[in-house]
Amino acid sequence: MARIKILLPHTFALTIQLPVRITDLNYGGHLGNDALLSLLHEARVQFLRHLGLQEVDPATGLGTIMADVAIEYKGEAFYGDVLQVQLAATELHKYGFDVVYWVKNQVDKEIARAKTGMLLFDYNTRKLRVMEPAVAGQLGREARP
Repeated sequence: MARIKILLPHTFALTIQLPVRITDLNYGGHLGNDALLSLLHEARVQFLRHLGLQEVDPATGLGTIMADVAIEYKGEAFYGDVLQVQLAATELHKYGFDVVYWVKNQVDKEIARAKTGMLLFDYNTRKLRVMEPAVAGQLGREARP
């Protein structure tokens, strides 16, 4: 089976600090894969908010929906670690974009690389929506048709 390889962008738009909580540990005593995905979700919400976007706008029903996720584990994280999650929007296209995450601990040890494919979604009609130029501008890139 081919291994997943996440390509990191040259620059990141934001770094978020998230502590590893005791509830994030698995039976191996380190950060569990399910907990890492939850931490990435938290980081993504903060990232979108930083850009002036929301995962779902309750007033309009417009937002994003996750199409896929890939995680490349690089090292262990433990209770008390403070993760430095760097985020960037990449691969903008007509209906969405990717968010790339680079996760390190407080001493700069690489923990993981991840990517989530996000699609623009209308929760009222339950359909994809085309990326508007303003959204592409907030993400800092041009959307491809």
